[in-house]
Amino acid sequence: MTGDDAGAETRADDIEYGVDDRPPLGESAVLGIQHYLTMVGANIAVPLILAEAMGMPTELWPQFIGTFFVVSGIATLAQTTFGNRYPIVQGAPFSMLAPALAIIAVVTAGGVAGQPDWQAALLQLQGAIIVAAVVQVAMGYFGLVGKLQRFLSPVVIAPTIALIGLALFDAGQITSPDQSWWLLGLTLGLILLFSQYLDLKHKAFRLYPVILAIALSWIVAAALSAAGVLGIDHPGHVPLGDVTDTSLILPIAPFQWGIPELTTAFVIGMFAGVLASIVESIGDYYAVANLTGAAAPSEKRINHGIGMEGLMNIFSGIMGTGGSTSYSENVGAIGLTGVASRYVVQIGALVMLVVGFIGYFGQLIATIPDPIIGGLFIAMFAQIVAVGIGNLRHVDLESSRNVFVIGFALFIGLAIPEYMANFETTLAFRDAVGIEATIAPLVTADVITAIGLGAAIEAAATVAVDTVFIIGSTGMAIGGLAALLLDNTIPGTREERGLTELNQLTEDDEEFESFWDRWVSSDGERGR
Repeated sequence: MTGDDAGAETRADDIEYGVDDRPPLGESAVLGIQHYLTMVGANIAVPLILAEAMGMPTELWPQFIGTFFVVSGIATLAQTTFGNRYPIVQGAPFSMLAPALAIIAVVTAGGVAGQPDWQAALLQLQGAIIVAAVVQVAMGYFGLVGKLQRFLSPVVIAPTIALIGLALFDAGQITSPDQSWWLLGLTLGLILLFSQYLDLKHKAFRLYPVILAIALSWIVAAALSAAGVLGIDHPGHVPLGDVTDTSLILPIAPFQWGIPELTTAFVIGMFAGVLASIVESIGDYYAVANLTGAAAPSEKRINHGIGMEGLMNIFSGIMGTGGSTSYSENVGAIGLTGVASRYVVQIGALVMLVVGFIGYFGQLIATIPDPIIGGLFIAMFAQIVAVGIGNLRHVDLESSRNVFVIGFALFIGLAIPEYMANFETTLAFRDAVGIEATIAPLVTADVITAIGLGAAIEAAATVAVDTVFIIGSTGMAIGGLAALLLDNTIPGTREERGLTELNQLTEDDEEFESFWDRWVSSDGERGR
């Protein structure tokens, strides 16, 4: 029995379509678009944040956003076909946003002769992502990441997954001071109505709660905007006139912004973001397995997933975006809709790949007001928090060491990022740390000056501070790492930590068949 068959046979009771199921094409297309709509806020927010920070001309924004959707579609197809083969959408990572903004701040502050600031910053960003991703590929396919699995008990997994959801409790789409609570409440209320109260009344409510809720809320907001009830300054305003304010077909292509450039310090800073992305992705893999009732991911599956994410990060650098990683929003959608079909996610990826080239589509998606996205976030990420907590069923909660580790990881995973939020960029954090004043006596020492190590020491100190900021700004990374350290150093039995039961629920490496195993191997039976 293969791992895929095992996953299908042990699916959770509330899963409508399992990982290997193939709904009819038309239904799959709608369900696939729904999966993508759950992450549309983030996949548009990241390019908008980067474009604004770089000072990119507004007429190029639709092409920039469209490129993110094209990369997302290709990365999702690659991951679901050649990678871990989980039904997880790939998209622009927030975990790599902090180092990206740091690179942009440094480059635009200094300026580059012969290039617009935005282009110089973007080319440096591309180069940093590509090289950092090469290391990620090696970590995945050489098995370094999978080796961590033996140290990942439910005591570590539970707070890490929970923090993926809790990380967005203060997202601007939710806590903005000028929030339109009635529109957010309408969206959230419709999602709850369709997915929790009417799910047994009709199959459509069970399968399409997200797309129905977003569509109805958007129609209400658009109608009120057209009638002048919601003015241009209202957070729920829908700028319908912006939809056609772009080219129909966008000229998206590799190296469209120029040839990537390389700066070592930027690469090291970006790698810190990659590490945070890896921690989040592993949490997503376990979350999907829990939601679908499948066995926990094997070391081999984790390695293939992270390796493929690295390859797609290289691809994203070539295309000129801000990276690619697994999307937690889509994981939450599986829990709400019961749709865990890999085929559905692949169809959705194909749709996004095509429409990414259509300028009108990106502009239309960009008209979805933040309050609607906020309502979606609350429903999606609350589901992920619950999935994380569900892992504690394997753990002895009467153990004081377990209670301490879990509580400490959750608290520090919220507290440290909240502190880091006081600093807009790594440059501000460097100033707060006082890095220049701290290392000045060292780099100017006679012996250091004589052997010419001053610049190297300064660069290393800067990278260390930037790494602390990037990791510390990512809740699931700081909480997961804290739990990993404490759980593996504080004495405790394997039964107490939940490792014995988790190991029994984890698939064997032989059960996961990679693309090579299934289609390229000389064993013909595998290709059937």
